Amino acid sequence: MTYNTEEFKDFLLKVQKPARYVGGEIGCTIKDLSKVDIRFGFCFPDIYDIGMSHLGLRILYGALNEQEGTWCERFFQPWPDMEEEMRKRDIRLYSMESHTSLDEFDLIGFTLQYEMCYPTVLNMLELGGIPLRSEEREGLKNIVVGGGPCAYNPEPLAPFFDIFSIGEGEEALPELAQKLREAKAKGLSRQEFLREIAKMEGFYVPSLYEVTYHEDGTISSFTPKFEDVPTTIKKRIIKDFDKTYYPKEQMIPFTEAVHDRVTIELFRGCIRGCRFCQAGMLFRPIRCKSADTLVKDACTLLENTGYEQLSLCSLSSSDYPEIESLVDQLIRYTEPRGINLSLPSLRVDNFSKELAAKITGVRKSTFTFAPEAGSQRMRDVINKNVSEEDIEKSCRIAFENGNSSVKLYFMMGLPTETDEDIAAINSMADKIIGYFYDTDKSKRNRYIKIALSLATFIPKPFTPFQWEAQNSEQEIHRKQDYLRSRIKTKQVTLSYHDCKTSLLEAILARGDRRLAPVLEEVAKNGGKLDAWTEHFDYQRWADAFAACKVDGDFYSLRKRSFDEILPWDHIDIGVSKAYLQKEAEKAYQGQTTPNCKESCSGCGANTMIGRKCDV
Repeated sequence: MTYNTEEFKDFLLKVQKPARYVGGEIGCTIKDLSKVDIRFGFCFPDIYDIGMSHLGLRILYGALNEQEGTWCERFFQPWPDMEEEMRKRDIRLYSMESHTSLDEFDLIGFTLQYEMCYPTVLNMLELGGIPLRSEEREGLKNIVVGGGPCAYNPEPLAPFFDIFSIGEGEEALPELAQKLREAKAKGLSRQEFLREIAKMEGFYVPSLYEVTYHEDGTISSFTPKFEDVPTTIKKRIIKDFDKTYYPKEQMIPFTEAVHDRVTIELFRGCIRGCRFCQAGMLFRPIRCKSADTLVKDACTLLENTGYEQLSLCSLSSSDYPEIESLVDQLIRYTEPRGINLSLPSLRVDNFSKELAAKITGVRKSTFTFAPEAGSQRMRDVINKNVSEEDIEKSCRIAFENGNSSVKLYFMMGLPTETDEDIAAINSMADKIIGYFYDTDKSKRNRYIKIALSLATFIPKPFTPFQWEAQNSEQEIHRKQDYLRSRIKTKQVTLSYHDCKTSLLEAILARGDRRLAPVLEEVAKNGGKLDAWTEHFDYQRWADAFAACKVDGDFYSLRKRSFDEILPWDHIDIGVSKAYLQKEAEKAYQGQTTPNCKESCSGCGANTMIGRKCDV
C-alpha cells in the first residue's frame, strides 16, 4: 500500500519532530516505479535522527540505487507517539521515498549495529505487516536480510531472518538484488532461491542448518541440512578499498540528525589488536584509501551538501599512514571556508604536536582518548599498548594547544581485573591534572576538566576474550562504588551507564537460537528502542526469560572452554580461532603483541585479499 501523506496532516502536527516522517529530503533517490523490478527496503532499527547519521546507510543506499531496476528506500522506527498514531489509524510502517508500506518490498534489509536493537527489528517487521518468522513467509517477496556487526553471530535472530549478509555489503547487496531478479525470471520458489544464495560467498541462510545441543546446554553440532550448502560462511570484503563505491551526494535531513556532517572513511580494519575489541577483528584486513581519493571525496561532498563540518572516520584515525599530509590538504580547503575538521578516534601513542596544532587551528574542542584501563598491567592484559609516557605526552600537547577538557574512556570488569587496577583510573586523572598545572601558563587555559566515562566490559564473539565470563551486576556495582569513593576533586567527573543493558548485551552477543522466543516475548510486550534509557525496561526482559524458561546467566556469566563449539564457529572472518586463543593465553600472562605496523602477528586476515595489509 502506498500512502498519501497529505492525509497525515491531521496527526503529524501532534507528534514530536514530524519532519522525521515525511521524506523528500535533498539528495534522496526517487525512481520511476515502472522501470523498477526489485524494491529494497533498507531498515534502520532506531529513529530517523540516529539512522540518518549512519555512514553505512549512506553507502549502501547509494550503491543499491546505482543499480538499474533496483530502488532502495529507507525505513526507520517511529518514536512511540508516532507509532501510536499509526496503529490507531491502521497505517503500516512506510518508506521515506514513496511512502509505500514495508510488506510491498522484495528485499527487506536490516542493519544490525547493536544487540539491544533486536526487539525493535521485530517491532518494525510487525508494524510493516511482515510475518515475524521466516517459515511463515512465502514466495519471492518480503525476503528479510540482516547485516552489520551483529550479523557475525546472528543465531539469536536466526528464526526471523531469511538471509544474513556476512561482511561488507557494497558489492554483496547489489549482487543479491540481481540474483533475486534472475530467480523471478526463472520462476524459482523461495526455498530454491535461498538454496542458491547459500552457495554464494558471504551469505548465510540459517534455515538450511541444524543445531543440536548437549545435556549441559552447550552446542553438540552445527550442520548443513543439504550437501550443497557450505559448512562455513566466509565473510565478503572489499579487496581494493581505494576503488570501492562512495557516495558523491548525501541526503540532507529536514530535522537535525545526531551527526549532521560530512563523514569520510579513511580505512577499514585496525592495526592494534586490542583483545576486547570486536570491530578490530571483524574488519580486518587493514585496507586504506589514498589521500588523493579522500580529499576528492571530501571536497565533492562538502560542495554538494553545504555542510560546515567534516569528520575523518576510522577505528583509529591517527594510524592512517598519510594522516598529516591528508590533514594539510584538507585544511587548505576547509580553513578558508570556515569548515570544522574533526579527527575522532585518536591514539595517545602516536598523537603528535604538529597534528594537534593543525586540528585545533580550526576550532578548539575536548580531546578524547581511550586508555581503557588505569594500570599498565591491565593495559598489557588487553593489549592496549599505551604507556604512562604516551598519555603524559599527549595530554601535555593538548594543554599546550589551548585545550582544557579531556575525556577518558575506560572499561570495568575486564578479565583478571583487581581493585588496584580500578584505583589506577583515578590515579591517572590526578596525574593529568598535574600535567595541566605543569604546562606554561601562557600556553594553557585557566581551568582543567576531566571526564571519566566508564563502560562495562562485554565479552564479544571473534575476540580473544570471547570465552570469558562477564562480571555479575553485583560485582559491577561494587566496582563502580569503589571508584567513585576514590575521586576527591570536582575537577574530575565520573559517568557510567546502567550495567543492566550491558548484561543483556552480553547475553545476546554470545547467544544462540534458543534466545529467539525471548526476543519474541519482549517485542510482544512492547519492547523497542531499548538503547534509549526512557524506553528500556529491564523487568520486561526478566519476565521474558522467565516465561521462556531461559537462563540468561548461561550466556553471560559462564566462562567457556577453548574446545567448546561456539554459536558463531560456522562464520569465517579470516582471523583464525587459533590466533584468538593464543592472544587469550598471552593476556593471562600479561604479554603484549606488537601492532600490525611493527610486525605481522599471523592472524590470517590478509589471506582474504591475497597480499599484505595496507599498513
